[in-house]
Amino acid sequence: MVSKRGFSHTRNSSSIAKILSRKPSPCTNLVYISLLVALSVFIFVLYYSDVILESDQKHFSSQESLSDSLSQYQYQVPDSQSQYQYQVPDSQSQYQYQVPDSQSQYQYQVPDSQSQFQYQVPDEQLWDVSKIYGLHPCVKPTSKYKAAQGSDHYITVRCNGGLNQMRTGISDMVAVAYIMNATLVIPQLDKRSFWQDSSTFSDIFDDRHFIETLQGDVRIVKQLPKELDSAPRARKHFTSWSGLGYYKDMMQLWDNYQVIHVAKSDSRLANNGLPLDVQRLRCRALYNALHFSLPIESLGKKLVERLRSRGGRYIALHLRYEKDMLSFTGCTYGLTDAESEELRIMREKTNHWKVKDINSTEQRIGGFCPLTPKEVGIFIQALGYPPSTTIYVAAGEIYGGEARLLELKSYFPNLVFKDTLATEEELKAFLNHASQTAALDYIISRESDVFIPSYSGNMARVVEGHRRVLGHRKTITPDRKGLVKLFDKLESNRLSEGEPLSYLVQQMHVSRQGAPRKRRGPMPGVKGRARFGTEESFYENPYPECICGSVRQFKSDIKL
Repeated sequence: MVSKRGFSHTRNSSSIAKILSRKPSPCTNLVYISLLVALSVFIFVLYYSDVILESDQKHFSSQESLSDSLSQYQYQVPDSQSQYQYQVPDSQSQYQYQVPDSQSQYQYQVPDSQSQFQYQVPDEQLWDVSKIYGLHPCVKPTSKYKAAQGSDHYITVRCNGGLNQMRTGISDMVAVAYIMNATLVIPQLDKRSFWQDSSTFSDIFDDRHFIETLQGDVRIVKQLPKELDSAPRARKHFTSWSGLGYYKDMMQLWDNYQVIHVAKSDSRLANNGLPLDVQRLRCRALYNALHFSLPIESLGKKLVERLRSRGGRYIALHLRYEKDMLSFTGCTYGLTDAESEELRIMREKTNHWKVKDINSTEQRIGGFCPLTPKEVGIFIQALGYPPSTTIYVAAGEIYGGEARLLELKSYFPNLVFKDTLATEEELKAFLNHASQTAALDYIISRESDVFIPSYSGNMARVVEGHRRVLGHRKTITPDRKGLVKLFDKLESNRLSEGEPLSYLVQQMHVSRQGAPRKRRGPMPGVKGRARFGTEESFYENPYPECICGSVRQFKSDIKL
């Protein structure tokens, strides 16, 4: 039995099939086509009017601000911070930025000496330090700390390297003497390296302050007791990046010797894994005890005051472009064939430089070369600093001389050097003493509003760490590997200076401006002792051991 509903459904289906099987008449087709054409014209007119309106709006807004030419890039500058904050949109991995209402647009201006556009970034963004969220220096010992007893066992040290390599080495040796319960003899400084500086410890450092500041930690004397001058000594090259257990084992040497002589002081302690009180002792030694001598401190502060009187704020640029650095790293980009050969010969003749054959191109692509003076100029301009910015150049003799410096001066003519700040009479005592002049550079760099190193050498790392301890003062570390790619695009005309470059450079360095963060560990995948060389140096970032979090106001126990 078939239901009425089923029959009705069958009948309706047949009717629909008949209707669909009919062929439309020519008249009907013409009506359909006319309707489609009319609809297309309507959509086209509507869309075209929107395009014209949008074009007019863009043209009008471009008269108000050239920054609309990069309107797809939006920046966000938080009220409480001078650093960029970024947001990853759901549909892409690129960073996008938003501007707050009070800073609706970045503005551009054409420098007097150049035709390219340049970002004029708000002053607070260029100069202000990061918000430190209650972080403060904490270098005092814990309640469980016990000072070394100051036994009749002595450690003598011959430092190696430049000023800042020696400074961190001395601080490490203070900690080693503490671990081994020994008396530390004031270290001997390196007089045989490239710098050939004859300065003694007391020429560069305040030895009395050094001894007195650490008297509650380690016994320190100026020289060995006379009766031990001829005593047998254990001569040791302590293994690099060694931990507490290694030095506890070394204490067995006291069974046979009263004196241990340490031939090298650089990187003898591990960056990580040491007891908290040992790490804080390293900080006390470097920041509280190892002050420069009075003549150096006095002149250094005078030079800072003179810089301030010129215009207030200044950048300290550590321009590492000396002959020895270029030869050691094998970096010859932009040099003549004769200059490249001169550097190769120097490297070949320097016995303690182990690597002789270096591929300069690979070094540069890998980010292992210092930026050239011209690249530094392009970089700082792209960050948004105006051509009128005062830049103190902390450097030795620049390879290539004045001709190379002109490449930087074309971007920033207000370059200042030691010999333009100090008088001949003031500098007379420092002549031929590279470590003492480096100490002046250190003071001026430490006190600067912004510190920018062109290469991550010892001075760059130690200055950055000191500035972190003093309140995370602004330190901009160039991403050399990333910048090289941009510079190569500039050279091949695939990118131009101005808006596009500035956006890319600023985006690249959002998180490279000295904001608080914990020290980085070894690179993933690196095994064995090689992993220690990939860690961030303790003295580059002594957080968290020597920088603590607290809700109280920032109060330093670092004594300058």
